[in-house]
Amino acid sequence: QVQLVESGGGLVQPGGSLRLSCAASGSFRSINAMGWYRQASGKQRELVATITSGGSANYADTVEGRFTISRDNARNTVYLQMNSLKPEDAAVYYCNARVKITIIRSDDYWGQGTQVTVSS
Repeated sequence: QVQLVESGGGLVQPGGSLRLSCAASGSFRSINAMGWYRQASGKQRELVATITSGGSANYADTVEGRFTISRDNARNTVYLQMNSLKPEDAAVYYCNARVKITIIRSDDYWGQGTQVTVSS
């Protein structure tokens, strides 16, 4: 069983910053890609950023230059530093991890989500 636990969401004013964290725990061999997705009210879930085990990052155009994804492989943790937040960034943010369970099996896991509200 693999669990992803997110933290760091909250209320912030436009232009402010937040840092999200997501820690993976359980029984697995390793973690491949990790990422953050978000879902605003009434909208579909969308990709925010992903990062490979080697540290290569990819961002949605809407957050490029404002958000930074990073990971600590020793702690099985991925972070999302969000700067210059806009009201349109408000959403529930979900952590995702592609986890190598056995030599031949990898599964996707999701966190429970953490709310980010951007409002004055």
